[in-house]
Amino acid sequence: MKNIFLFLSLFFSLLSAGQVYSGYLLVDAKMDAVPANSTTSIDAIGSYINANFNTETDKIRAAFYWTASNISYDVANRYAVNPNETEAEKITKTLKTKKGVCIHYATVFNALVQKIGVQSYIIEGYTKQNGKVSDLAHAWTAAKIDKKWYVFDPTWGSGYVNNGRFSKKLNNIYFKSDPAKIIASHIPFDYLWQFSNFPITNGEFYEGKIQSSITKNHFDFEKEINKYDALSEADQLFASAERIARNGVKNAMILERYEGKKEQRTFLRHNMNIEKLNVVVIELNEAVVLLNDFIHYRNNKFKPSFSDTEISRMIEIPRMKLVKCQNDMYSLGSTGNQNASNVASIKKSIEASLAQAEEHALFVKNYLSKSKIVRKTMFSKVTWFGVLLR
Repeated sequence: MKNIFLFLSLFFSLLSAGQVYSGYLLVDAKMDAVPANSTTSIDAIGSYINANFNTETDKIRAAFYWTASNISYDVANRYAVNPNETEAEKITKTLKTKKGVCIHYATVFNALVQKIGVQSYIIEGYTKQNGKVSDLAHAWTAAKIDKKWYVFDPTWGSGYVNNGRFSKKLNNIYFKSDPAKIIASHIPFDYLWQFSNFPITNGEFYEGKIQSSITKNHFDFEKEINKYDALSEADQLFASAERIARNGVKNAMILERYEGKKEQRTFLRHNMNIEKLNVVVIELNEAVVLLNDFIHYRNNKFKPSFSDTEISRMIEIPRMKLVKCQNDMYSLGSTGNQNASNVASIKKSIEASLAQAEEHALFVKNYLSKSKIVRKTMFSKVTWFGVLLR
């Protein structure tokens, strides 16, 4: 009787496993039947998936299967990745050519995952196969399903390269992988994306020491991901670069990514500061127009007549605008060496404009303190102020 019970238990276990796999077969078959007009964009593919599947697991399986089955690895261009290619450009090119390298697979899959409403990230790192660390950086994806993080590598899941030729062969090992297991072959540059409370170092990855050690400081990766999401893009780059350096710069790929994130941050900072500078220029031009309006009014001997309050406001508004412009320039960060001369010119223009405004404000203060008879004797012709910046 005992033996029969064991046999039945094994049978039901196998049946259960078979049902899970059959579920994927049904999802895969439905994705094989997707109409051609539903594969022209992420929106179209995502809409098809959302219309045909209900659970997060089925939807993400559909996204993974479509990506891995329809994109071929571009062996010829694996060392020719364009760092300036935008996410939109990657997606457009990949959907059109049905070819790409790891970053294209990861970008398309990540976009589909987000389209179906699942939290996900593209992960950059490097890999190890057969005990050998690759000298080519890699990209894959992570997604949170039912409150648990999983790793997906649609590139490795799509097939393999042998003797310089790519062969398609779906590999389900890289679908919904446990982060604690796939760390044996995939290590992120930024240890935040190991999804581990005790992340391993690059040195440990080289040595094959991938088991979590509770003797390390506890790292609350869930909390840190939430903090990361709340940061600006520039601050995300800074935080990521710090973690990359902290985990050990073990090879040229890690160093390149560390330097790259710092350069990206500098570029973003410069662009943000240039946008702030452009706002200052707009405000400066507005102040100069108002200042010239006042000069014109002064040259007309304050005619037509306005109240003392209105006359005071007429010079005070451009003066305060110029004070704000000057303060904003003091707090402005670097805009890059190529913009240094423009920044210096703008500062000089603000200084000259403010000096003019202060002089006119002093005149108004003095004017308003006099009797009406004395006021009439105070006017002399004043030259217009001619600063206008583009």
